Amino acid sequence: MDWSSLPVTLRQMQYLLAVAEHGGFRRAAEVCHVSQPALSTQVAQVEEALGVIFFERQGRGVHVTAAGELLLTRIRVALRAAHEVVEQARALAEPFSGDLYLGVIPTLAPYLLPLLVPLLRKEYPHLSVHWVEQQTSTLMEALHTGELDAALVALEAELGEVAAEELGWDAFVLVAHPDHPLARQEEPLTEAALKGHTVLVLDDGHCLRDQVLEVCTRHQTESGELRATSLATLLQMVGCGLGVTLLPHLALRAEKKSHASLCFRSFQEPRPGRTLGLVWRPTYPQGDAMRSLAKYFRSVIQSELG
Repeated sequence: MDWSSLPVTLRQMQYLLAVAEHGGFRRAAEVCHVSQPALSTQVAQVEEALGVIFFERQGRGVHVTAAGELLLTRIRVALRAAHEVVEQARALAEPFSGDLYLGVIPTLAPYLLPLLVPLLRKEYPHLSVHWVEQQTSTLMEALHTGELDAALVALEAELGEVAAEELGWDAFVLVAHPDHPLARQEEPLTEAALKGHTVLVLDDGHCLRDQVLEVCTRHQTESGELRATSLATLLQMVGCGLGVTLLPHLALRAEKKSHASLCFRSFQEPRPGRTLGLVWRPTYPQGDAMRSLAKYFRSVIQSELG
């Protein structure tokens, strides 16, 4: 194939995508660090060269045409492939340098990042890690579109097609008000002890909610009407006597300090919990580097989990 005959450059593809994603030429020009007239000229050149109108101009904004939507889907794929070529070259030169975009779920971020961030800076001084905290579904979408390089998640969640490395078993701990019947048991609890009690869970979208509800379903346990957005809120509601909750062990040290008046009880083996993991796209060019990074994360997490 004669690649020299291509009428569109990668830079022009970036301009097209920026206009579509930011809804107009002015903001797209700012993001791309070019003048608005220059960007408009480049877009017009592409439309003329391909014989396709990408955008309908509507005052200050734009509307992507049906043909534009179709071609922008292919442009995203092309830009992702170009990005992976650059990342592959960087990996061959020095795996742990440059920018790395990592996602992390909200029930991990407050407890894991304070451990990982300073250690990563010391261990990999040439690596600039950009953290994104979002729910699993949002992280997976960003991962598969190339906005993220990898993500720290619970492997029990719906992840799609990913490469993964297990990092450790994060067992659940029961949290109850001191006056609650389950708080009075000094021996480790059985899962069946939850039957008949109200277990407070997180709001929809949190994978931890699904994992706790699975435990509730096994033992015909009420999940309660509260839908909290954070573990800290759940524990506050436990302190008000609205029910009990299940807390990941990784959060135990921090939440024990913040809620010293509550009772924390372990479960008997096999303990309920979740499997923590690092996931990335199967086509990601730095798979070996990700496995090395996972090994490092595993040592940190397992040290914290004991």
